[in-house]
Amino acid sequence: MSDPQHVLAARVQAALGAAFGEPDADPVIRPSQFADFQANVALPLAKKLGRKPRDIATEIVARLDVSDVCEKVEISGPGFINLTLSAGWIAGQAEAMYGDERLAVEKTGAPQTTIVEYSSPNIAKEMHVGHLRTTIVGDAIARVLEFAGHHVIRDNHVGDWGTPYGMLIELLLDVGEGSEEAKLLETDPNAFYQSAREHFGSDPEFAQRSRERVVKLQAHDPDTIRHWERLVELSKIYLHKVYGRLGVTLTDDDIRGESFYDDMLGDIADELRAKGIAVISDGALCVFPPGFTGRDGDPLPVIIRKSDGGYNYSTSDLATIRYRVDKINVDRMIYVVGSQQALHFQMVFAVARMAGWLPEGVSAEHAQIGNVLGPDGKIFRTRSGKSIKLTELLDEAVERAGAAFDEVPHDEPFDEETRRQVVEAVGMGAVKYADLSTARGSEYVFDFDRMISFRGNTGPYLQYATARIRSIFRKGGLAPDEATGPIALGHDAERALALHLLGFGAAVHQTGETAEPHRLCAYLFELAAAYTTFYENCPVLKAPDEATKASRLALCALTLRTLVKGLELLGVATPERM
Repeated sequence: MSDPQHVLAARVQAALGAAFGEPDADPVIRPSQFADFQANVALPLAKKLGRKPRDIATEIVARLDVSDVCEKVEISGPGFINLTLSAGWIAGQAEAMYGDERLAVEKTGAPQTTIVEYSSPNIAKEMHVGHLRTTIVGDAIARVLEFAGHHVIRDNHVGDWGTPYGMLIELLLDVGEGSEEAKLLETDPNAFYQSAREHFGSDPEFAQRSRERVVKLQAHDPDTIRHWERLVELSKIYLHKVYGRLGVTLTDDDIRGESFYDDMLGDIADELRAKGIAVISDGALCVFPPGFTGRDGDPLPVIIRKSDGGYNYSTSDLATIRYRVDKINVDRMIYVVGSQQALHFQMVFAVARMAGWLPEGVSAEHAQIGNVLGPDGKIFRTRSGKSIKLTELLDEAVERAGAAFDEVPHDEPFDEETRRQVVEAVGMGAVKYADLSTARGSEYVFDFDRMISFRGNTGPYLQYATARIRSIFRKGGLAPDEATGPIALGHDAERALALHLLGFGAAVHQTGETAEPHRLCAYLFELAAAYTTFYENCPVLKAPDEATKASRLALCALTLRTLVKGLELLGVATPERM
C-alpha cells in the first residue's frame, strides 16, 4: 500500500493499541497545512479517557514507529500530531508505483457482487440530455468498481414493455420493416414514436388494432412477441451508435428491461398480500410502508396492482430486487437514476425489506443524479420546450471542440483524419468530464464554453496535460516506459508531485465506495495542477545533470500513466497528440 494516509493510519493505530488498548480507534489522519498530514485522534480520545489531549498525543508519539516513513513528528496546539514524510520514502513509494502495472492500487480484500443500473432509456424513443448523466456517471462507477476488484454486473433496465408498444408494433407492420420510415427507429426514434401517436389519435381503426395488439403482447402471443422483438432489435441499433460514440461499456448482454420481469409481477402481488403486507385500497392493491406520509399526513401508498388490474414501475422494481437477491446473490445494488425518483426508491426499498426480499447485508443505493440546466437555470430544453436530443448535443460538442482545438498551438500539423479523431475525443471528453466532475446529486448548467475550455477543471485540460507529457518524450527520443529513474526529490515541486501521485489508490477506492466519480475527477485535476507547477519549475530535458533528468522523466512517465488510467476509469479518451 503506497498511500501515505493509509500507512500513517496503520502506524498510529498500532501506537494507540500499545498506549491505551485502543487499536480500533480512528486515528483521524488528515492533510495539514503545517505538515504533510496530521493525526487528530487525541482530541476525541481525551473525552473518552478523561485526560488532556496533549498528554494523550505525547504518549502516542512515544510509541509511534514511523522512523522509516517520516522525517519529522511533532505535537502542536492542544494535541495535534503533525507528520512530515521523508523525501526518500516518498521517492521509494513512487518508484514502486511506477513498477506496478496497477499503479500500486490494491484490489479490495472484500470483493462484492455489485449491480450498477444505469442509462435505462425507453426502447423506440430518442435518448435525451436527461439520459446523458445517468449513462456517463453509471459507466464510470462500474469501471472504477471493477478496477477496485469487485464483480460488477452492468444492468441497462430499459423501458421495453407496456401499452405504447401496441401502436408501435402496428405502425411497424403498416410501414414494413425495410421501409424508410422503419429506419427512423435506428436514426430518429422520436419521429417514429410521434408518427405512431398521430396515427393512434387520428385513425380509430389503427387505435383499435393497437389496443388489441397490447392485449396480445401481454398474453405473449408468439406472432406479436416476434414483432415486438424486431422492434427492440431495430431500436438497439440506435443505442449502439450512441453508446459507441460515448465510449460507454454497455452491451446488448447488459440489457434486462421491464419485459424480463413481466411474468414475475403476479407472484409479487400474491406474496405481498399473503404476508399481510399489501391491502386493497380504493380498488388497488397497495402497501403503506411506515414513515411515509403526504402533506395532509395520510400514509403514502406503494401501488402494487392498479384498480384496472395492471402493474406499474413499483411492482417491476420489487420483482427486480427479489430476482437480483435470490438468483444473482448480489451484495450491492446501485441505481444511477434521477434525483426526482428519490421518494420512489425509498419506498420501494422499504417495501422490499418488509417482505424480506432485501435482507440485512445487501445494500440498495439510489445514486441520485441532478438535473442538467440551461443558461436560464431551468431544465435544459429546446426553445420549443422539448427535450434536447442527445445526438444533436454531441454533434454540437464536437463542432465546438473543433473550433477550440484549432486555436491551441500544435507542435506539428495534423492530417484531416487524425484531426477528426482527436476533435471527436475532445468533444466527448468535454461533455463526459463536465458531468463527472460535478457532484452527481447536484444540478449543473450545461455550458459549452466552460466545458470545452482548455483551461480549468475540464476534460480538454486533462487530455491536453497527457498530450503535453507525451510530447516531452517525443522530443527526448524515448518512450515513457523507457524512463526508469531512479527517482530523487530535490525540488519542492518534485516532492509535491510525487506525494500527490501516491494518493491515486485512495482516490480510486473512495470513488468506488461512495459511487461518486467527481472525487476521482478532483484528484486528477489536482494532479495535473501539481504537474504544471513541477513542469514550470523543474526543467526535464534540460535538467542540470543526467541523474536529475532521469528522475524527472520517471516522474513525467508516472504522472502520464496515472492521468491516463484515471481518465480511462472515467471513460475519457486521451489522444496521443493534441
